[in-house]
Amino acid sequence: MQKNFLLIGFILMMTCTLNVNAQYAKTDSTYKKCFVGSTLFLLGNLSTTNPPGFAQLNLGYRLTRRDVISLELITWKHAWPLGINPFYNKSYGKPEEKFPGYIREYGIGLAYQRYLWKGLYVAVHAMPMWQTFKNDKGDKVGSGFIIFNTYRVGFHVKLLKDRFFIEPSLGVAGRAYYSKMPAGFKEQDDKWPKWTPEPGLHFGYNF
Repeated sequence: MQKNFLLIGFILMMTCTLNVNAQYAKTDSTYKKCFVGSTLFLLGNLSTTNPPGFAQLNLGYRLTRRDVISLELITWKHAWPLGINPFYNKSYGKPEEKFPGYIREYGIGLAYQRYLWKGLYVAVHAMPMWQTFKNDKGDKVGSGFIIFNTYRVGFHVKLLKDRFFIEPSLGVAGRAYYSKMPAGFKEQDDKWPKWTPEPGLHFGYNF
């Protein structure tokens, strides 16, 4: 299921690049400075393996025609280590790699985006996240804290006269800091890397 989400993202990228001049011209004084959006990862909630209960809201502001900042509110849960990348690792979803329960995480992050040429951009996302560890019965067995960072290269595509946009991207995501996990969770997590490649497809509405 997750591999299909990646395929959908790249199909959208290839079919929606009719207007690629995303960097705003110096003479354009009417472009919309604010936006609200989310990510295609919302479709992960349809998965039958480890559905993440995922939600994300992005609130952005265009400081200049090249510089953008945004606030990101995110929550998800996962029963397998984040280091098992579901896009290319067959160990994702295997019972022997599962946590003895799951982790629910809540984060408030800040992202900075810089246009390099037309729609091409680079971005840095820094996300402090608070964790709740629960066992298979749903009982809380611990709490924790991580700083989850993502570094992206992507492309901004204007849609419908710049009222909407999509941003296909490729990045690397992982934990710059993490607190100690409860027994059972730590042993499973230690088997896997703390950083993995991460495709993305953000979308939004300008206002």
